[in-house]
Amino acid sequence: MALSILFIGGTGQISLPCVAEAVAAGHSVTLLNRGKTDVPLPKGVKTIVGDMAEETYKELGDRHFDVVAQFRLYTPEQMKRDIATFTGKTGQYVFISSASAYQKPAHHYIITERTPLENPYWEYSRNKAVCEKMLRDQSKLTWTIVRPSHTVRTGMPIELGDPDNAIRRMIAGKPVIVTGDGTSLWALTRSEDFAVPFVKLFGNQRALNDDFQITNDRSFTWDQIHDAIAHGFGVRAIHAHIPTDTLIRYNKAWEGPLLGDKTWSVLFDNSKVKSVAGAFTCAQDLAVILEDSIMHAKARLKAPAPPQSAEDVLIDQIVAEQAKLGA
Repeated sequence: MALSILFIGGTGQISLPCVAEAVAAGHSVTLLNRGKTDVPLPKGVKTIVGDMAEETYKELGDRHFDVVAQFRLYTPEQMKRDIATFTGKTGQYVFISSASAYQKPAHHYIITERTPLENPYWEYSRNKAVCEKMLRDQSKLTWTIVRPSHTVRTGMPIELGDPDNAIRRMIAGKPVIVTGDGTSLWALTRSEDFAVPFVKLFGNQRALNDDFQITNDRSFTWDQIHDAIAHGFGVRAIHAHIPTDTLIRYNKAWEGPLLGDKTWSVLFDNSKVKSVAGAFTCAQDLAVILEDSIMHAKARLKAPAPPQSAEDVLIDQIVAEQAKLGA
């Protein structure tokens, strides 16, 4: 059945392939975004240019959509507004949360939707969990919660620091930092693989007022991920293995992305979403998973390198001081 879908976002890392998948499924698709991303959209997609803070957003409450897919909501204040705006105006409100909201560290090595939402290290993740609770605590707006993990398309999955700078370090033969001994496990999912089950949740009665994670079933070590990235650029990755707590003493801002997310091993069980959206497969080979990310990074790196950043100077310092230990 063809549905009218509003994507709030729609041109981003995850959402753009979801738009294409929705169009391919025969749905009528409208995007609300800031109009700042010049990417080709599938034929027939309508666009409303505006921001969530503008009058344009408030006017959405005067229109009806079968499904609203919210990709750009991060705070409880925004969720409060969405609940007020879309109650009575949509049959299904789909909130993109985050797998980073899960318990850190998780008490069980396999993460499911039953894993508690408890992240003491990262405000971003706690806000996502609060937004989820706000949806559950009300009864007038029908909802579906979706938690992606690390999903790639144009971005590069580097564990610490600016990704493009990390690639420049690899090309220059300089070490990149990896937490611990580089063997913690991390799931990477292509956006196009995520999109298939995601769109099948639209208008799905079994998805209403329920939550789902959508990720790759397979995880990789961070050393493997960095090695595959370096291979894509024809170089070898040099890893500087450094304890997470040491890194946070150097830079407190790394606590959220590391202790709140990337330091911990993650293995996901996607049985629940498969039982509702049907079986789906994700690319299992890192070369395939990273193909688009590497292509986009090569295009970006054609531009002249910016001046050395304060973060890169700090990474050099950390690597040098770590190398002195035991010498």
